[in-house]
Amino acid sequence: GNNLIVAIPPLIISTLIAVIIVYFLDKKIPVIPLVGAIIISIFGFLTIYFDNAIFIYLKPTIINIIFAIILLISNKFFNKNLLKTLLQTAIIMNDNGWKKLNLRWAYFFIFLAALNELVWRTQTEELWVNFKVWAILPITLLFTIMQIPLINKYKQ
Repeated sequence: GNNLIVAIPPLIISTLIAVIIVYFLDKKIPVIPLVGAIIISIFGFLTIYFDNAIFIYLKPTIINIIFAIILLISNKFFNKNLLKTLLQTAIIMNDNGWKKLNLRWAYFFIFLAALNELVWRTQTEELWVNFKVWAILPITLLFTIMQIPLINKYKQ
């Protein structure tokens, strides 16, 4: 059968165990891992229940779109830069720098969603899995490194 159907239960279980471990270590669960665990569990269950991989293919798209929307809406409508809230102890920049970095990350999440859609809709399941495992992290690290000049320009 379908290798994803076999791989999804351990993915769900390991994700939930990781969230539980974080809770026991920190006595709280950060929002992003919690949202990720919920979405992985829901879409993993749907994939298994309907025996249709489309649900697990859509998960990264939906997570990235959710992150982009959260960054854009929180900044635009609530005048709250969530990226700054999450990273202000590690990165010290002026508000203009935080605004630009927030927008860049929002657009990057949209890019990742579109890239995921392109790969799963045009490639084999095996290539999509390899893309998820071996390409997303290096792409994200490269994007992060490319933000260093912006951070240096606006640091305080």
